[in-house]
Amino acid sequence: MAEDGIVMRIHRVRAEVVVAACDCELVGQDLPVGAAGRTVRISADFYGERVVSREELLWALRRATVVNLLGRRVIEVARSEGLVADGGLGSLGGHPHAEVFAML
Repeated sequence: MAEDGIVMRIHRVRAEVVVAACDCELVGQDLPVGAAGRTVRISADFYGERVVSREELLWALRRATVVNLLGRRVIEVARSEGLVADGGLGSLGGHPHAEVFAML
């Protein structure tokens, strides 16, 4: 459902399945990183442009070997599945950020 407000892209890099997802309004923004005045562009090339449902995101997260998540809504989905804990969150430009790696 589009009302979930999440975009996602799946990347395949050698044996890795990388799922990148973020809250849709973050795409195209330049977010501050650190105190040196640097910014990072939240790119549709990486995070995608297609709005996905919660169910589609969960399907992809269950199959991923590497996950990159940015934004309150997408973090809540991952948290509800036990993929991230409060102590495992970082912040990017004031938005919650998490990276998850499958150890097989």
